[in-house]
Amino acid sequence: MLPTVLQHLDALVSFDTRNPPRLIGTGGMFDYLRAQLPGFRVTVTDHGEGAVSMLAVRGRPTRVFNVHMDTVPSSPAWSADPHVLRVTGGRAIGLGACDIKGAAAGLLAAAAVTDGDAAFLFSTDEEANDARCIAAFLGSDHGFAEAVVAEPTQCEAVLAHRGISSVLMKFRGAAGHASGANAMHASALHQAMRWGNRALDFVESEAHQRFGGLTGLRFNIGRVEGGIKANMIAPSAEVRFGFRPLPSMSIDGLHERFGTLVEPGAVERYEETFRGPSLPAGDVAAAEQRRLEARDLADALELPIGNAVDFWTEASLFSAAGMTAIVYGPGDITQAHTADEWVALDQLDRYAGSIARILGQR
Repeated sequence: MLPTVLQHLDALVSFDTRNPPRLIGTGGMFDYLRAQLPGFRVTVTDHGEGAVSMLAVRGRPTRVFNVHMDTVPSSPAWSADPHVLRVTGGRAIGLGACDIKGAAAGLLAAAAVTDGDAAFLFSTDEEANDARCIAAFLGSDHGFAEAVVAEPTQCEAVLAHRGISSVLMKFRGAAGHASGANAMHASALHQAMRWGNRALDFVESEAHQRFGGLTGLRFNIGRVEGGIKANMIAPSAEVRFGFRPLPSMSIDGLHERFGTLVEPGAVERYEETFRGPSLPAGDVAAAEQRRLEARDLADALELPIGNAVDFWTEASLFSAAGMTAIVYGPGDITQAHTADEWVALDQLDRYAGSIARILGQR
């Protein structure tokens, strides 16, 4: 099936679905997808601001395969046009080839050689941390019990991954001359730096925590802004940070801890800007039960089970909604979001073959 997969991937890579700017409409790529799925009942929905989803259903399936069609922006480091697929040295190179249009091409190829029950959900908002498409699907009377979410997992079923939370934190200070005796504590930037040191110490203290092969709490201060010049006390400062907890960790509990690592009155605003649950979702007991159910699903589909991963996926949203969810797709996550992004041809072939086998099961 590889030639067919590459034919579809060539077409899908040619569609500009960079996110941002997420200038994605209901035609173009979705017209192509619809044309490749004769016999499917197809619904295309515009959720606004470039978030578009397409649900294609054949027969009466209880399992849905999900793949996001948006990509990260390209960079000047690309050695050729990122929207023109290149096949060389056992690799398919193109923007989104690995993350994760290669899986979409595999679904199309598998659908063409099978006639059993099948359901595909294509979406375009994953790269913006704006899960309108999945939220709308989960809020509908969809009737599905299981979800197989495509991300680069080297054709292994992933049962667990970290959650994710992003935060905007604003500190307040009192403007003044930097020579003042109060400069040490009046500066919003100084308060932000003290908070950062305490936050880093706290994260290091969590290094012993474990879940399903994952260890510790992942944390990153991504941006710090504030102040005017060296001889002026900074009246304000802004920190953007994110953390990735283990499935056994409470995101709300972590926010409470991070929000209190400051001196009284130093914080003007603490706002979570995005949250994605862990996979499996739920408290410790519920997460373990869902992990066992996901393992049973992978076994039933005869998929090799891989290790838990550190990156976040929308599979956790399906899990949080009560569905049994696994992550499974071609490619290596280390190739995603890179210049000259690529996916191995044998991965594409293996993925398409496994999907055809699954769709052909009776």
